[in-house]
Order: sequence, then C-alpha cells, then structure tokens
Amino acid sequence: MIKAIVRATLLALSLPLLLNATHILKDDILKIEASQLINEMGDELFEKTGINGYVIATMDPFPVGFNFVEYTKKFGKQMSKPYVLFIFAPQAKITEELEMRGRVGLIPSSEEVRSLYDYNRVRDAGVDVVSVKDSNEDEDKHNIGVLQAFSELADNIAESKGVELTKTIPNDTQTMVWILRIFIYVGSILVLWIYVIRPRYMRMRNGRE
Repeated sequence: MIKAIVRATLLALSLPLLLNATHILKDDILKIEASQLINEMGDELFEKTGINGYVIATMDPFPVGFNFVEYTKKFGKQMSKPYVLFIFAPQAKITEELEMRGRVGLIPSSEEVRSLYDYNRVRDAGVDVVSVKDSNEDEDKHNIGVLQAFSELADNIAESKGVELTKTIPNDTQTMVWILRIFIYVGSILVLWIYVIRPRYMRMRNGRE
C-alpha cells in the first residue's frame, strides 16, 4: 500500500515536469526518473548542438518488418527539425520462426543529421543491456537500455559538433541501476516525510502542547 502511495505521489509531484517534456513522444516503459534524465539530456543536446533528440519507448508488439519510418510520420507535428528520433520497442517481432522480439530504430530528419552519429554504437548501447543475463528485472533493463542508447546518441552528436555534454551518463549497466535507485529512494523518503512521518510528528507535538 505504501509503495503504491509513493508511486502515485511521485507521479503527481513530477507531473508539471512531464507535461513540459518535449523529448518523449510516446512512453509505455519509462519510470519518472528515467524520463527526467532523458529530458535533461535532450535539453542540453539542443542547447549545445541545435539538434533535437526525441524518444519513442513503446511496448507495441509490432509485426516482423514493421516500417518505423511510416509509423513515425504521425508524430511529425510534435518534432522540430533538425532532429533524430530514437525508437525502443522490446516487444516488436524480429522473426516469425524463432519468436525473437526487440527492435530499436533511429530516424533522422536529414542525411546531414544521420552523419552525426554511429547507428551501431547507439543500437548496441541499448540492446547490450537488455540481452545480458543478470539479476535485473526486464523493466529496469528497458529503462537503462533507453537511457544508455539516448545518452550514446547525444554524445555521438556532441562529439561530431565538437562540444561536450555534462548530462549524459556512463555506458555501464550497474552504474545506471545505482543512479535510478538513488532517484527512487530519495523520492520515496521525501514522500514518506511529507505524507506519513511529518503529519504523525506534528500530531504528537501538538498533543504534547
């Protein structure tokens, strides 16, 4: 029950930030903390390079050979050029025979933007996290995969432009798990203080008075 209250309250506290978030076009996957990190990276990327970075993180079970380019056209009005759109779709089917799932995509607004990043490096930054066998839950892997891939994309573009970003993150799974947990723990402590501990403390203090 407390966990549900904490999650609901964190969402309420973060809602103003999420409403102003322009870098995430569709989200079925990301935790609030991951969304905030992506938007911070996206803001800095645009500020220093003039390139807009967007994310679609979806659990849609796209069929084999699904056309990402056509799919993203419906988001066209939400994007400003020049841009690159990163798509993370862990439920998209790769083959019919083996029931393999999981695709990523990068859709640039022009060939010039495409030349600013290495597709393979960005793809591997996200896929490697999801494919590794460890104790992390799929939800955490998906969040870390999106974060690391978008961070790699931003760093690639910044490097091509000759600038350095400070909001991007190390390409390391355990480091990312630690960062996300810190965000969650701090938020949980704040929520518990505001809605549970402090009211009890005030009641006890007023009772003594």
